[in-house]
Amino acid sequence: MISPLKARNLHRDLGYFYIGLIISFAFSGILMNHRDYWHPEKYTVQTKAISVNIPKDTDITEKYAEELGKKLGIDDKIRRHKVKDDELKISFEKNDVEIDLKTGKGEIVTFIKTPIISQTMKLHKNTSNWWIYYSDIFGLSLITIAITGAIMIKVGKNTFGKRGWKLALAGLIVPLLILIFV
Repeated sequence: MISPLKARNLHRDLGYFYIGLIISFAFSGILMNHRDYWHPEKYTVQTKAISVNIPKDTDITEKYAEELGKKLGIDDKIRRHKVKDDELKISFEKNDVEIDLKTGKGEIVTFIKTPIISQTMKLHKNTSNWWIYYSDIFGLSLITIAITGAIMIKVGKNTFGKRGWKLALAGLIVPLLILIFV
């Protein structure tokens, strides 16, 4: 069994080592929780009104959408397109295009990445092998921080055995209830 002093030292040192990553993950996690309400990775730079002539019998394929984007001066990689309720929507990496198919009127919205915020968002999306291994080590370190924090106080009314286990159980039950009922 690890001594309270060794637990305290390990807890402190891992906490110091990972403080930057903990704050970055927490910050970008909060931003990702609210990504349906705003685009934390990009912001609008320019909105430009356009008018195009799309013949009624045109089959709007991905290739057609990509070529239309090039005619409109967009040289981004196309992500997707869709036609719904007589509206054509084309999403590119840095631009979104919306065109009313009845009138031909629409707009191009151009985005750039939000400095710092877009980089922290990458922490949650990165799938490279080195990052996955580093994140696994980080996860194990967070478990170690939690365990050492629980066992380093051995005397008094606020020990894990007297009070801490109840809070830990409550902290576990809340996300389980959310997973089950929400």
